[in-house]
Amino acid sequence: MSSISHSSLVPAGNPKGNPLLSALTSSCKTLTQVKEVHAQILRSNSNSNSLLFKLVLSSSTLHSPSALDYTLSLFSQIRNPHTHFCNQLLRHFSRCPSPEKTLFLYRKLRRGGSPLDKFSFPPLLKAVSKVSSLSEGLEIHGFSSKLGFHADPFIQTGLIAMYAACGRILDARLLFDKMSHRDIVTWNIMIDGYCRSGHYDLVLKLYEEMKSSGMEPDAVILCTVLTACGHAGNLSYGKAIHEFIEDNDLAVDSHLQTALVNMYANCGAMDLARELYDKLPSKHLVVSTAMLSGYAKLGMVKEARIIFDQMVEKDLVCWSAMISGYAESDQPQEALKLFNEMQRQRMVPDQITMLSVISACAHVGALVKAKWIHKYTDRNGFGRSLSINNALIDMYAKCGNLARAREVFENMPRKNVISWSSMINAFAMHGDADGAIDLFHRMKEQNIEPNGVTFIGVLYACSHAGLVEEGQKFFSSMVNEHSISPQREHYGCMVDLYCRANLLRRAMEIIETMPFPPNVIIWGSLMSACQVHGEAELGEFAAKRLLELEPDHDGALVVLSNIYAKERRWNDVTLIRKLMTHKGISKEKACSRIEVDNEVHVFFMADRYHKQSDEIYEKLDAVVSQLKLVGYTPSTSGILVDLEEEEKKEVVLWHSEKLALCYGLISGRKESCIRIVKNLRICEDCHSFMKLASKVYQLEIVVRDRTRFHHFNGGICSCRDYW
Repeated sequence: MSSISHSSLVPAGNPKGNPLLSALTSSCKTLTQVKEVHAQILRSNSNSNSLLFKLVLSSSTLHSPSALDYTLSLFSQIRNPHTHFCNQLLRHFSRCPSPEKTLFLYRKLRRGGSPLDKFSFPPLLKAVSKVSSLSEGLEIHGFSSKLGFHADPFIQTGLIAMYAACGRILDARLLFDKMSHRDIVTWNIMIDGYCRSGHYDLVLKLYEEMKSSGMEPDAVILCTVLTACGHAGNLSYGKAIHEFIEDNDLAVDSHLQTALVNMYANCGAMDLARELYDKLPSKHLVVSTAMLSGYAKLGMVKEARIIFDQMVEKDLVCWSAMISGYAESDQPQEALKLFNEMQRQRMVPDQITMLSVISACAHVGALVKAKWIHKYTDRNGFGRSLSINNALIDMYAKCGNLARAREVFENMPRKNVISWSSMINAFAMHGDADGAIDLFHRMKEQNIEPNGVTFIGVLYACSHAGLVEEGQKFFSSMVNEHSISPQREHYGCMVDLYCRANLLRRAMEIIETMPFPPNVIIWGSLMSACQVHGEAELGEFAAKRLLELEPDHDGALVVLSNIYAKERRWNDVTLIRKLMTHKGISKEKACSRIEVDNEVHVFFMADRYHKQSDEIYEKLDAVVSQLKLVGYTPSTSGILVDLEEEEKKEVVLWHSEKLALCYGLISGRKESCIRIVKNLRICEDCHSFMKLASKVYQLEIVVRDRTRFHHFNGGICSCRDYW
C-alpha cells in the first residue's frame, strides 16, 4: 500500500459497513499512510472510536519518533478511552526505541483521569527500567500501592527490575525477599541485577539460594551466573556450572556456548576455552568472536588472528575485537593495517572501532596518519562524540603535535573532566609544566571538579620539570581541598618527583610511609634514579625489591647489571647475564620509528635491514663529521659493557634514533620537522646529538621516548636537559 487517495471508496456517514476502511487502519506501514487513513476517517464523519483505536495501535508500531508523536496526537482525539485499549498502547510504547514516550502517555492518562488497572503497570515499569528514571519509578511504585496492587506478582517483578536498572539493588532485594511466590523470571531478574551491579559474589550466593528453593535454573540464568564467574575470575565455580550442564544433559544453545567460552577466557583459562570451542560441531559467529576476544584480551594476538582468519562470516564486532587486540598488544601497525583491510571490505566502523584505531595511531606516533584519521572521524559523523574527541587529544599529543591536540580541545562543543585531564596530560608529556598548571587553574575557574587522573597529570608535569615545591602543593590540595584520597599512582608521582630532583632520601620516606606496598613502577623509579645519580647501594636495594615482586623483570636485571658494570664488578655482571640467559630473559631491544610518505619505518641499533641502509650510514658519517665541527664528542658513559673505548664510540653512534634521523634527512621530506618515536629512554649521547643536529641543520626534531617528548630546536631541548 504505497498511497491512499481514493476517497470515493469511503462513503460519508457511519463507516460500520465499510470493511475496507477498517482494514486500512491496520495495514499502515508508513507515517504518510497513517495520515492518509486519518484523513479518510475524518471525511467519513464518523463518531466511532473503534477506527481511531485501530489506527493508533497501527501507528504505534512504526517506532519512529515522528510517528510516535503523531500517535499521541491521535490518541488525544479519543474520548474516554477504555482501560484495556490504554494498556495495549502502553505495551506498544514500552517496546519502542523511545520508551520515554510511555511515561509521557502515562502522565497524559493521569491528567485526563483515565482509569488504570494492574495490567497498566508492568509496561510502565519496563519503560522506566529502560530509561533508568528513578523519580518516575518511585512515583509509579507509590501509585500502584495506593491502588492496592502492591501484592501483584507481575508488578512486584517489574518493580524489582526497575530498582535494579536504576542502581538501587538493595531496594530490589528488599522487594524480592518480601515476595510470597517467585517464578523463574523473578529469580533471573534479581540474579541479573546483581551481575549488572558488579556484585558477582552475590550472584553466586543467590544462585545457591535458588537451587535450595527447588527452582531449576534455565539457560538464561546459567548464562548470567557464568558471566559473573568470568568477571570475578572464579574458575572453579564456572567449571562446576559447566559440569552441571553436562551432568543434566541440558541443551546448549549458542548463547550458553558463548557464555562458557567467555567465562573460561575471562578467567584466563584459554586452554579450556579452546578445548570447548574445538568440540563444537559448528563455529557460529558469536562464539568465534568470544574465542577471538578472549585471546586478544590476553595479548595472544597470533592465536586470535588464526580464529579471525578461519571465520567465514565476519561482523563489525569481530573486526573491532581483532583491531583492539593488536592496539592493546603493542602491535599498533597491525591494528592500522587491519583497519585498512576492513575498509576495503566495505565494513563501516563504529565508535568502539574508531577508539581502538585512534589508540593504535597514538601508539605508532604517525602524525600524517593521525591527521587522516581525524578527517575520517569528521567525515563519518564521529566528530561530535565526546569520547572520540578526548581520544583525538591524546592521539595528537602522542604523535608530537601539541598544537593540534589543543586545537581539538578548544573546538570541542562540550568538555568533561576527561577532556581537561587529557589536555593537562598532553602538556605534561611535552614538558610544558606551565601549560599544564595554567590549564588546571582554568579548569577550576570553570567549576570542573578535578579527579584523581587530573592530579596524576599535574604531578607528572611537576615531576618532569623539577617543580618540587609546586608538586608538593598539588599533592596537599588534592587531599585537603578536593577530598581525593591519594592512590598508589599519586604516591608514585611523588616518588618520581623526588627521584628526578635527586632527593632520594625523601623518595624513600614516601615509599616507607605510604599506605600501600610499593609496586614495580615505584621501585623502578627509585632504581632508575639511583643509576642516573650514581647511588649504587640504594639502586641495588631498589632493584632487588623490584625483582622480589617480578623475578623475570628484564629492566631490573639490566639496571642491576649496569650498576655492577659502573663499579666494574664484572663477575656480578656475568652472573646476571648467565641468569638472564638461563631464564630466557632478554633486554628489550631499543627501536625507533619515523613516518615518511605515510609509511612508518622502524630502526634497531646497528641494523642494516632497511633497503637504503648504505645511504643511511653514509649520511650518519657525514652528520657526525658536521657535528664534531661544533663540539660534538660521542659520550660512552651509557655503554656499560666490557668493551674498548673506541668500540664503545662505534656502538653509541649506531643507536636507533640516530639512524632514524639520518633516514629523515635523506628522505626528501616536505616538513621542516623530523618526528621520531623511541620505545626506551633516550640516552645522554643521543640527546646531545639531537640538540646539535637541530642547530646545524636548522630544523625541529621531536623525539618521543618512553616517558616524554623532547622538542629540539636551535640547539636547545624543551626538557632543558632535565629528563
